[in-house]
Amino acid sequence: MKNFSFAVWALVIESLIHAPMTSAQDMSFDLEETEEETPAETDENGFLGPDGDALEPGSDIIGDLALSDDELNARMDSEPRDTTTVEEEIYAVQQIFALRLNRLEVAPSFAFTLNDPYVRRRALGLGLNYWWSNVLAIGFNFLWYDLEGFQSESDLNFFVRRSARLAVPITEWQLGAHMNFTYVPLYGKFMAFNKWIFQWDAYVIGGVGFQRTRPIAIIDPEIRTFDYEMRLAFNVGIGLRIFLSRFLTVFAEFRDYLYLERFESLDVALGEARNDKSTWLADSSELVNNVTVQIGITLFFPFSFEYKLPK
Repeated sequence: MKNFSFAVWALVIESLIHAPMTSAQDMSFDLEETEEETPAETDENGFLGPDGDALEPGSDIIGDLALSDDELNARMDSEPRDTTTVEEEIYAVQQIFALRLNRLEVAPSFAFTLNDPYVRRRALGLGLNYWWSNVLAIGFNFLWYDLEGFQSESDLNFFVRRSARLAVPITEWQLGAHMNFTYVPLYGKFMAFNKWIFQWDAYVIGGVGFQRTRPIAIIDPEIRTFDYEMRLAFNVGIGLRIFLSRFLTVFAEFRDYLYLERFESLDVALGEARNDKSTWLADSSELVNNVTVQIGITLFFPFSFEYKLPK
């Protein structure tokens, strides 16, 4: 009887020892079994991660969670990244691309006339403007015409005079200098080729100055010669400027220069009166307006600027 009791107690103690081990063995699993499990939620491209983000097929969720911070950073650095994506803060009201306030504008240009059928004129120009506000400027522009090949009589005037003995008085320009005021009422931006964005502004310009001109002797060139004289001149025009950067632009202007000119007289005196210079010019002056196109670039100094007010 004593041996039977001892056997029973030995069996109970053995059962208590092996019971937790059996329970733990039932709950154990290996990594291969976890890979065979399928998450409850999937999308058309792969699995959904903990945050609801789509994962690529075959992603190792348990392996990624087991990585240390250094291993995770190393994996992220080794994976290719999208370098074309640009993140930028967008504001409801954007600041102006380029401020003009308290900046000096230097504008070299090339000019040519449009509406004179008898003389073709070209010139080199230079403009200087100081912007005392962002839309208003005062400045000065200079045009130099007296260069070889920059002025020539048109074929129309030459052949008409030669065949019909009819001559139209013409003049020669040496230079023009004007003080101007500029106002910018419009500015904006546009996209070119669905790739580049350019800033632009449109402006009106006008001023007063002088033209230095002289008539060309074609009625009686054997006797008559003329000197350059100053003529009071006015100008008004419009222009368009496109910004290539915050300090460099290209521009085009249409400007009309108006002044009073005394042309060569069509009458030729006889005898000694032919040498009288007072008879060489017409009795009255005529209004001359020449529409001129000016194309050039603009440099703003200083190159950089700072906004004083926040966005």
